[in-house]
Amino acid sequence: MSRYFIHLYNGTGETRDEQGSEVADLAAAEMLAVDGVRSILSEEVRRGTLDLRGRAEIADQDGRVVQTVRFSETVRICEEKKE
Repeated sequence: MSRYFIHLYNGTGETRDEQGSEVADLAAAEMLAVDGVRSILSEEVRRGTLDLRGRAEIADQDGRVVQTVRFSETVRICEEKKE
């Protein structure tokens, strides 16, 4: 198990993960980050706004950013085609 820290950056500012999470590997940390970002985005949609410009940075125990997850990469937007 490894400890990863998921720091969030979006239009409302920066939220640093001071505790981190123990997960099996980087792939598990990425899944945790995606889930967190989707939760944020779902709250935004409830308020009528969707801001995809944010990002989650996954840092290892040494504080090195090992992966970045862009909010825009966590959802697929489907629109009705106009004829």
